[in-house]
Amino acid sequence: MKVWLASQSPRRAAMLQPLFSDLKCEGFTDVDETPLPGSVDAQVLSICQKKSKAVSDGHGFDMVIVCDTLLADPDDMDSTLGKPNDTVEAAMMLHRLSGRRHQVWSATGILLNGEWKFFVEHAIVEFDSLTDEQLVELVLSESWKGKAGGYDLAGPMGEFARLIDGHESTVLGIAGEAMEILRTFSL
Repeated sequence: MKVWLASQSPRRAAMLQPLFSDLKCEGFTDVDETPLPGSVDAQVLSICQKKSKAVSDGHGFDMVIVCDTLLADPDDMDSTLGKPNDTVEAAMMLHRLSGRRHQVWSATGILLNGEWKFFVEHAIVEFDSLTDEQLVELVLSESWKGKAGGYDLAGPMGEFARLIDGHESTVLGIAGEAMEILRTFSL
């Protein structure tokens, strides 16, 4: 089965490579990832749907997968934290999440047999209270690059954070239910 993961995320690719021997991992560079107004689940779904619309007919794959992930701001559950643009934003996001719980929302679209099916779900992650030294170490590791909320639960942040509720795959960028379905198509 030829599968196209339309994502630039190395973490998503790492989750799917063991499942599909013929996997292409290449995201879009020209999709506007500005979410539509609304709740966090509606925002993450809107971005995922924009990515699905960028998939052209005649792509030549048996399955196409698009994804997006956002964090709900722990101070305002209707606002989101996306990807930090630089070290200052990464440090600010990690400081804001330090010692707190937050929701991570992932939307995943799967194109199979000419039809899109979308999945949206959240997981809850809790951070330890980070010391200044730990915060600096996490920012200098550059593990925040390209990651919603400025961290990778399966990377260095895994030492300071834990999944409280939901699927780990949701936190890593693929909605849990979608991941379960994708496993049924694996090798």
